[in-house]
Amino acid sequence: MNTGALAGRTIFISGASRGIGAAIAVKCAADGANVVIAAKTATPHPKLPGTIYTVAEEIEKAGGKALPCVVDIRDDIAVEGAVQEAVAKFGGIDVCINNASAISLTGTMDTPLKRFDLMMGINARGTYAVTRACLPHLMKSSHPHVLNNAPPLNMNPIWFKNHTAYTMAKYGMSMCVLGMAEEFRDIGIGVNALWPATPIATAAVEMLGGDDLINASRKTSIMADAAYTILCRDPKLTTGNFYVDEEVVKAEGILDLDQYHNCPGTPLSADFFLGDEYQSMSDSEPAPATGGSNIPAMMESFKPLLTKKVMKKTGLLFSIDFSNDASESVWTFDLKNAGTITEGKVDSPDVVFEMSEEIFVKVVKGEINTTAAFMSGQMKIKGNLMEAMKLEGLFKEMRKKL
Repeated sequence: MNTGALAGRTIFISGASRGIGAAIAVKCAADGANVVIAAKTATPHPKLPGTIYTVAEEIEKAGGKALPCVVDIRDDIAVEGAVQEAVAKFGGIDVCINNASAISLTGTMDTPLKRFDLMMGINARGTYAVTRACLPHLMKSSHPHVLNNAPPLNMNPIWFKNHTAYTMAKYGMSMCVLGMAEEFRDIGIGVNALWPATPIATAAVEMLGGDDLINASRKTSIMADAAYTILCRDPKLTTGNFYVDEEVVKAEGILDLDQYHNCPGTPLSADFFLGDEYQSMSDSEPAPATGGSNIPAMMESFKPLLTKKVMKKTGLLFSIDFSNDASESVWTFDLKNAGTITEGKVDSPDVVFEMSEEIFVKVVKGEINTTAAFMSGQMKIKGNLMEAMKLEGLFKEMRKKL
């Protein structure tokens, strides 16, 4: 797909030490672009791959020029310093990509103000700060673009009720697109958003949903190809858009999306914020319909899986609450004390799942991922979402028995 359109252009991108940001950086570099990597990770993380320096090496190998800058985008002085360093080295800035983001899919009582401030500081304020610092130089460019990794603004309460703080912070990035596209339309700066139709196989997604969600995701290359396509367009004619990755690449003639599937043959999950009104052009066949269920029998088949190893790995007390369903039953998984599954409520469970029996069966059978069920409102979770995802491992073992 590379055309050379970004050769010699300078790309300033936040949060590009790994994942989507790194993939976009290397894609632009293949054109011969100059890429400024503004991110915090200067030394290897014990669990996460990539630093600004490893990405800089990839950029140079791809044919571009790299400037790695240690930047916490919540630090105004650091942001301004990185911009000035970029201008001094490359002579200007043509493209600003706001990729850095923080996520915590927690409810109001489970989101301390420190975590709220982190998400608002990186997602909303950080995007505003980086764009603002780049603007004087974008105004001098003959090809000025701003691209935010942000979702379309969807006011459906589903996208707020389970994680109000995260949605507020992420929509802050989207509102920057909405406002700045109009503010700078007359001077020809293209300001757009790009969002994936499916989860993207990154370390953050793995932390949220484990192997199951990773397998139901697409590779970072689809976001890189989509971003590159947008950035090659005339900014005067390309502004104020909330693009979805698969729509962008299909418009470029890439109709076979199998190349982007992280685990071909596994049904893809839908990503957050798009809602039922977005008809995904999935390259996977839909999962087969689920038949009837016998919850007591299914719970009985779980019991042999509650080994000491599973208890040690999980160590939590879960409740599966069907009380809003016809059965009105509640089941408790004790993976903390006794290694038992019983019908009935218990005091102070660590995590409570509320869903219908139908959704529970689909989750167990792998027809819908736990995270996707939660984000689409088909499942409610009371408690820490990261802890809740530990139950996915038990479901995975269960599938082998079905």
